[in-house]
Amino acid sequence: MSKITGIWENFKANIKEKKEAAWLAFKSKLPAKAQAFLDDFEPKYAEYKKSSLCDIVETILFVLVMVIIIRFFVCEIRWIPSGSMNPTLIEGDRIIVERYSRFFKGPERGDIMVFYPPSTHLSKKPLPLLSRLTGIFCKDVAYIKRVIGLPGDKVEIKFEDDGSAFVYINDKKLKESYIKSAYEYTPCVKFEDANDFMLMNPSIAKCGPFVLPEGHYFMMGDNRGNSYDSRYWGTLSRDRFVGRAVFVARFFKLKH
Repeated sequence: MSKITGIWENFKANIKEKKEAAWLAFKSKLPAKAQAFLDDFEPKYAEYKKSSLCDIVETILFVLVMVIIIRFFVCEIRWIPSGSMNPTLIEGDRIIVERYSRFFKGPERGDIMVFYPPSTHLSKKPLPLLSRLTGIFCKDVAYIKRVIGLPGDKVEIKFEDDGSAFVYINDKKLKESYIKSAYEYTPCVKFEDANDFMLMNPSIAKCGPFVLPEGHYFMMGDNRGNSYDSRYWGTLSRDRFVGRAVFVARFFKLKH
């Protein structure tokens, strides 16, 4: 065992010597002012590495990096703030959003997705970007809806004589067992009956028909009478998806 330990210590010493030699060779090629700055900085940095502050800073940085990696590549936890996905999801539900599948394929019809709507400006400045990646003090508004239309689909909402409404995909009625009620659809206008003001107004629901371009999806909440979705603001680009909801945790308040 002592022999193995000695070999390992010699190996580390050789690596250290090579690193120091490489650093000195690099530093010798720098301007004189840069060399003088580094000569003054290196002792201070050595003292910092020995201090407890270094451990604290490195721990914080490690935690931040791990949070970013997990949230961006694996999953994250979110909560449901509204009733737009009722009865599938209710206010206060906690959901786990998996994020890895989006790197390999787009969402499928029926998937419940978390996404940033077109109205949310996604700033690429360092602080907002870091906030979005870590979830710390993030102010970017995200929605959760169900994927109804896929790229290339023709999507249209049609009302029946009894007041019920149904989604048609490529002129075929879509079977939806998950919606709250077929009789609680928000009234909407057909494109052929709408003027330019109606078409451009994001507060007016449109019935379609919507023809989805490549890379775009049609999103709707399960509570069709109380959901601000693609009927209002149009199709959603794939690059605005956050991830797919895969697990729900529901906490009930105890009644005394």
